[in-house]
Parts: sequence; C-alpha cells; structure tokens
Amino acid sequence: MHAIFNLFTAHPGSVDETYGEHFRFALGFSALLFGAAFAALVHAILPFMFEKTASRLIAQLYERTHNRGRA
Repeated sequence: MHAIFNLFTAHPGSVDETYGEHFRFALGFSALLFGAAFAALVHAILPFMFEKTASRLIAQLYERTHNRGRA
C-alpha cells in the first residue's frame, strides 16, 4: 500500500508540494497549454487572429515552471 501511495506523492514531494498542490498546478498548466494550442490552431487557419497569443501563453508557462518556489 505504501508503494502505491508513493507513486502519487514522490514527484510532488520532490518539488516541495503536496499531491493537491501539484494537482492544481498541473491542471492550470494543462489549461494554459490547451489554450495555447487552440490559439495556434485558429491562427494557422486565420492568421490575423491570435497573432501573439500562443507565444505569450508559452512564455507564461515557462515563467511559471522556472520560477516556482521563488517568492
């Protein structure tokens, strides 16, 4: 049982988060990724739309992941 629990907590613990904190972070991250993908798809079809949206969202994701835990 401990081995199964460890599967869910080892990585979050390695980034100083609980399972719930890590879940919320990853869920928000995936929402931004989906938003960026959608903006890029629309931009591919209609190049006058979302000209910088995907790039801006990806930059936000980079900042979120590289500045975690730095307050």
